[in-house]
Amino acid sequence: MFENITKPLIMGILNVTPDSFSDGGQYTAVDSALKQCEKMLAEGADIIDIGGESTRPGSDPVSSEEQIMRVAPVVKAIRQHISSDILISIDTTLSDVADAALQAGADIINDISAGQGDDKILQLAAATDTPIILMHMLGTPLTMQDNPYYDEVVSEVLAALQRRIDAALAAGIAKQRIAIDPGIGFGKRKQDNIDLLAHLHDFVATDYPVLLGTSRKRFMGSICRVEQPSELVTATAVTTALGVMAGVQMFRVHDVKENRQAADVAWAIKQAAT
Repeated sequence: MFENITKPLIMGILNVTPDSFSDGGQYTAVDSALKQCEKMLAEGADIIDIGGESTRPGSDPVSSEEQIMRVAPVVKAIRQHISSDILISIDTTLSDVADAALQAGADIINDISAGQGDDKILQLAAATDTPIILMHMLGTPLTMQDNPYYDEVVSEVLAALQRRIDAALAAGIAKQRIAIDPGIGFGKRKQDNIDLLAHLHDFVATDYPVLLGTSRKRFMGSICRVEQPSELVTATAVTTALGVMAGVQMFRVHDVKENRQAADVAWAIKQAAT
């Protein structure tokens, strides 16, 4: 899948959780999740990313059993009632959850731990030939914002991602099934996030597709002097346009319409410049 990306893809976030930082509790019922999925598809989403565990700073882990109860019925319902073709990714660090989601109809594993939360997830991706997104995170969601520190954030995150790529390849995952994510907001300070955004081209230069997830992140709120995450739609769209110009291929967002427009306009400009 990743080797066939020809233009920027928008990944719409569907959190079926009671406690996510921006939209917790809104889509826990299957009916409400389906309506949100339909809305995101109508607005131009290419991928629906379903998660059953909040990864906001300070959040506690959720058992695989609970995650499966949250996500599997939604994946099945999307396949049965909306589309057999739309790409679905499962946002989890646990192999049991990923396996259940794949069996329900998911296509992609989106692992914020890059296989460090459960190394069996790499084996699962290899055995099923499933594309996997490896994200950089310092620590866990519970601890990641406890005084994170880097001497040189760009090179350190790149090196850490390369180690996880090596682990994925060693597990038998094909190179063309791997994408990477610098993990904006996951164990990073405000300036770390800004530095990573300023050097997205370095991640693109790895020759692995890059996913960018800045949607409604708090560091932008501090720049814009905004407290409510829902008020950071424009700020997110700016980072999407920036990412397109840097060569980023996928964008994980809450607000599909606005980011679809930002990506499409930036892509047209980028194409004209080549």
